[in-house]
Amino acid sequence: MISIENLAVEFSAHPLFHDVSFVINDRDRIALVGKNGAGKSTMLKILCGQQKPTSGTVAIPNDTTNRARALLLLEANGIIKLKEGVGLDATALDIQENPLNVEVVEMEAAQIAGVRDSVALAVINGNYALNAGLNAGTDALATEDPNSVSAQTYANVLVVKEGNENTEKTQALLKALTSQEVKDYINETYSGAVVPIF
Repeated sequence: MISIENLAVEFSAHPLFHDVSFVINDRDRIALVGKNGAGKSTMLKILCGQQKPTSGTVAIPNDTTNRARALLLLEANGIIKLKEGVGLDATALDIQENPLNVEVVEMEAAQIAGVRDSVALAVINGNYALNAGLNAGTDALATEDPNSVSAQTYANVLVVKEGNENTEKTQALLKALTSQEVKDYINETYSGAVVPIF
């Protein structure tokens, strides 16, 4: 399903379209019809993620960790620009530039997948995306770079009691968890919603 809510696009301060909202359900067949210059190609480019809209609402998680990660993801994709150096402490107050004039709305992370049809963009945590039947490999317009500070900082790690770091059992577990077999399992099972960074 594709959902667009309050989409706007301008070229050189001249509106091409404004407050466009629609839903395309699975198995719907649609046609974009109009005169040259009406915005048909632009609309298709936006739907395919090749062009960004001029304005819209973006839903992001409201908890400290995921809020910052969402804002960094938006920045990495050219939606906003954050103040220099805010990193993982970023809040909406740190948005320095907003070239697309998006409205950032914070909400409980678990609710975002359910409201994705009523916003232009939704930044959804992988676990909630999976629960909503979404596939990061095919449904996401963008995902965190596995080498980003967010992905590296919030990766799952193996922790053992001090003094057990080099035991045979710990080393065997570490080897198993970071094996190509486990990496392949994660990639095949979670289709990008969970990303191995080892």
